[in-house]
Amino acid sequence: MNNRKIYTFVLMAALALFSLSCDPDDAMEPSLQELAFEKLSGQWTLGQFGSIKVDGSNVSANYPGFALSFANGTYTTTNAGDLFKASGTWEWAGESAEVVNLDDGKVVNINSLTTSKFVFSFTKSDGPVRAGLSGNYVVTVEK
Repeated sequence: MNNRKIYTFVLMAALALFSLSCDPDDAMEPSLQELAFEKLSGQWTLGQFGSIKVDGSNVSANYPGFALSFANGTYTTTNAGDLFKASGTWEWAGESAEVVNLDDGKVVNINSLTTSKFVFSFTKSDGPVRAGLSGNYVVTVEK
């Protein structure tokens, strides 16, 4: 009779442990991409402290009213000149959520991303070679 009680106790303990370890209500942690997209989504503008620099020179005056918005897999721009299309699609380049590929082939490197400030860089080499068009860009925008 004691063996039966021990067996029943061990079985009930094992079932209790199993049910604790297999809780379907446990939330999975968000991926780096999901966390980054929470910050990235929405509209970004030059605002008070933003800038567009090419090879270190500030060319922000060439893009008055510049705005960039990200939604799930799409983006839109305002007054982006030749830097970006008016709208298009984007995707993460890797699991680290540090690089975004745009549908026009542009590779955007995320230098810094918070809920209120976004700094990114890219190289523009297509189009005519004129000041403000081709070069290494660093863009700082804010929400």
